[in-house]
Order: sequence, then structure tokens, then C-alpha cells
Amino acid sequence: MKKGRLLTAFLGVFLLLTGVLAGCSSKSSASPKAGSNSSKEITMVFYPNESAKNFSASRKALKEELHKATGKKINIQTTTDYNIAIEAIASGKAQLAFMGADGYIQAHAKNEKVVPLLLQSGPDGTTKGASYRSYLMVQKDKADQYKKDGKYSIDNIKGKKASFVSTSSTSGFAVPTDEIQKHFKLKNKDQLSEGGKFFDKVLYGSTHPGSAINLLKGDADVAAFDDGDLTPFLKVTSGSYDKVGSTFTVRSDADAPFAEFKGKELVNLSVLPVQNGPFVVNSKALSKDDMDAIEKHFTSKDITNNKDLFSDGKGKTPTLWQKKTDKTVLLKVDDEWYKPTHELVGK
Repeated sequence: MKKGRLLTAFLGVFLLLTGVLAGCSSKSSASPKAGSNSSKEITMVFYPNESAKNFSASRKALKEELHKATGKKINIQTTTDYNIAIEAIASGKAQLAFMGADGYIQAHAKNEKVVPLLLQSGPDGTTKGASYRSYLMVQKDKADQYKKDGKYSIDNIKGKKASFVSTSSTSGFAVPTDEIQKHFKLKNKDQLSEGGKFFDKVLYGSTHPGSAINLLKGDADVAAFDDGDLTPFLKVTSGSYDKVGSTFTVRSDADAPFAEFKGKELVNLSVLPVQNGPFVVNSKALSKDDMDAIEKHFTSKDITNNKDLFSDGKGKTPTLWQKKTDKTVLLKVDDEWYKPTHELVGK
């Protein structure tokens, strides 16, 4: 095994085998009354991906279920930048957040009172396999440039134009750049975040679909994004979601901004496991009663049977969670479970 894959391989083993839930000094603090029992309102913040229009039904359903659980008015804060969401939850301006693992860890580093509350389980209803996939993809008509000894490889991505999601994205930056850093034996990731160093040019799509569009338009030669956020737009037409060298084709019924690329094909040079992102709470800005009520309600069948919150991931309209099997549920989780990603991002 190459040294470049040691950490990501460890993460993969952890995700596949771990089935047990674990039981930084604060730079930000919430106001004393924020989210307390005396507060009649709760604010939940979303990343840019889940802030998109096609997630509106799922956001609305989540808002309704949070109200059922707490009896309080729920405010939804959408964003156009990962850092806005991270700062909102760290400062306590938002009491709840739907985040990726990397963003959660950044928020936790700013304020240790930011902790994970819930996690989407793996296929068997436990934390085993509670993961999704991160890809590095290229256009299929240029994919042969990235073959070495007849196999697809990331060896030839140096000097190319690259697209990532955001430097705060787990699957759209942290995981793929970790593989690149280790594969090419780079001292750090700093030279991967901007053009003129390792890559000729570096773009950011702000969302996973945005990064894919940069690739489809030809603005980037190689792009990083995840599987879940692209399911409404891409489908595997050769190979599988887990196999390097698989072909992904833009769906014939894809909506904008993918509509103009219907039938366009991409090939993945890399596929890596990523820990499912947590439903996060600022435990200083939200009362324990509210946290307990949310945990109880959201681990019930009322939530997993809500088709606006859980779907099979095959439809055109995305949901916040994907019900991969009938056993898929939300589980209580804590910071210890995210140790592999803490090590990955160095926080």
C-alpha cells in the first residue's frame, strides 16, 4: 500500500468496521439567553449545498419537525459560503447546523461547546459504514491522459486546472487533498489551495454541483465532489460508485445548471470514504431540554419515514438524508466518533 493512502485507508477501515458510538479553547461564545429555555426561537444554519433551491422541501420538513420536537419557532438560515455557517454555529447566532465533518471540526475548534448531536447510520442501522464517497473526476474524452500502466491514476494531475468545493468541505477538499498530499509527498496542503504552485489554477465551486460544473464547462481539468449531492444529476453508466475508472453520465432529465450537459461523461480517478456529517448543536446556546427533545424525536420512525427528509437518493429532488436500507436511522453521536477526521484535518 502506498504511503499516500495510509490515512485515507485507515479512515476507510474505521468506517467499515466501527459499530460502537463513543459514549481547543473557545474563541466564540453565545449570548446568555440564546437558545435557552426563555428563548422562544431556534435558528438552524445550512451549508451552501443544502441551501440550494432543490433542498427547499427538505428544509421545510426539517423546520416542521424541529417545531414538533421543541414547540418553538424555527428560523432557517441559508448561506452561500461554508465559513458563514461555521461562524454562525460557533458564535451561537445559530443553535443548530447541518454540516460536514470538516466544518464541524472547524466550528468545534472555535468553540468546544459545538458538538455533534445526530448522525445518519450505516446500512445496518449502526455506525458501521456510516460514510459517503469523495471523488476526483475528469472528462471522459480526456481520461486517457490520466492512465499509468493501463490504469487510472492521479499521477498526472500536477500542473492541471483543479476545482474544489470549499477549503471547509470534507469531501470536496480535505479528503481529496489529503490523498494528493500523501501521494506526491508534499510537506503540506498549502500549495494545493491556490494556483501557480502544484496546480496551474485552482477554482472553487462553493457547492458540490458547482465544482462539477467547473469540470463539465472545461474551466477545470480535474474536480473534487461527493456522490450524494450529485445523485440528482449524475448516474453511473459503467463500473460502480466504489470503483476507480467508472463512468458517470449527466442524466437525460437533469435540471439546470446540468441541463446543458445532458449525456456528458466523466470518469473518476479516485474514490475515498468520508465520515457522514453530523447534525450539530451549540450546547451553550441551546437548552438541554431542547437537545433531549430533538434527539428523542429525530431518532424515531416519524423522521426516517418522512420522505421529504429521507429518500433512496435516486430521485431528482434531494433530501437531507438518504435511506440506503430499511435499517437506516439517525443515531446519537459524540465528538470521539470523529477522531479520524480530526486527525485528517489536523484539529
